[in-house]
Amino acid sequence: MNSVVIFGGAGFIGLYFAKYILEDSSIGKVYIVDSESIEEKHSEFRMRLFDCDPRIEYRAGDVREEVDWHPLESVALIANFAAIHREPGHEDLEYYETNLLGAENVCAFAEKVNCNRLVFTSSISPYGPSEQVKTEASLPVPVTAYGGSKLVAEKIHQTWQARDEVNRRLVIVRPGVVFGPGEGGNVSRLIKAVLGRYFFYMGNRNTRKAGTYVKELCRAIYWVLENQDKHGEKISLFNMSMNPGPSIEEYVNTICNVAGVKRWVPNISYRLLLTCSYFIEFFAKPLNISHPFSPVRIRKLVRSNNIRPQYLLNKGYSYKYSLRAAFEDWKKECPEEWS
Repeated sequence: MNSVVIFGGAGFIGLYFAKYILEDSSIGKVYIVDSESIEEKHSEFRMRLFDCDPRIEYRAGDVREEVDWHPLESVALIANFAAIHREPGHEDLEYYETNLLGAENVCAFAEKVNCNRLVFTSSISPYGPSEQVKTEASLPVPVTAYGGSKLVAEKIHQTWQARDEVNRRLVIVRPGVVFGPGEGGNVSRLIKAVLGRYFFYMGNRNTRKAGTYVKELCRAIYWVLENQDKHGEKISLFNMSMNPGPSIEEYVNTICNVAGVKRWVPNISYRLLLTCSYFIEFFAKPLNISHPFSPVRIRKLVRSNNIRPQYLLNKGYSYKYSLRAAFEDWKKECPEEWS
C-alpha cells in the first residue's frame, strides 16, 4: 500500500486533508510531520476528527531542518502545508526562514524517497491587495514578508519539478482565507464579532474577501491532482476561492442567516477605529494581552482580495459548497463555535 506524507499535517488544513486523502482506498498510511504534536495544536473538536484512525502516524519534525527519516512504504504523494502565516504575529525573518527552508527541505525529502507528486499550499498574498480582479495570469506583487516568502517558495517547488520534467507532477494552490470547524482564524473571529455585537462596518460593505471552506479546498486539491494527466499538465497552479469572493456584507448576512439571528451592524469611521486600535495595541502588547483590534487586521478589513479561481472555472470544476452551505455544515459539525 502507498503512503502520503503531510508536512505541517498537525495544522488546520493538514488535518482535513489527511482525513480526505484516507477516503482513497489505495492509501494505506498517512504520516503527519509537524514540529508540534496533534494534541498540542488541536482543540478537542479537531482531535475528534481523527477518531484514533490507525492509518495516521505522527512524526515530530521541523521543516527548517533536514528530514532525517524514511517511511517503510513507497510514498505516493507529499503535501507541504508547513508555514508561518499569521499576520500580524511574526518578524519578517521568521516568514522567510520557515517558508523558504521548509520548501527546500521538503523538496529534498521528495528526492530522497523518490516521490514524484507534490502539493504545495501557497497563498493569495503574493498578488498583493487590490480592488482589481486577480487571476492566475496576474503578475504577483507581494507587499508583505509572508507574500514574498510564499512566492519564492513556489519557485523552489517548481525547480524541484524541473529536475525531472517527464515524471514529476506539482500542484500549487493559492487559497484565500480558509475557514471551517476548528479554524480559530479570521472568519471565526468575524462570527464571534457579529454574534457578539462588536463588529462594525467601516465603509467596507462591498470589500471582497476571497475565501474557501476547508473541505472544498481539500476536494479541489485532490480533483486537480487526479486530472493533471488528463489536462496534460506537469505543473498546475490554481487560485482557490468561492466565485466571486464574498463581500464583507455577504459574510455578515450569511452568518446571521445561518445562526438564526438579526443584527444591526453600525457604520463607524475607519480612521476612528484605526486610531483606537493603535491605543489598544499600545497598552495590550506590553502586557501580552490578546485582542481582536490589531491595526494590521483593521487595515485588512478595508482592502479587497478580489481573487478569481480562473483555472477551476476553465477546467470545469464543480463546487460543492456555497457560502451558506459551508457555514451550515460548520455550524452542524461544531455548534459551540456558533454560540
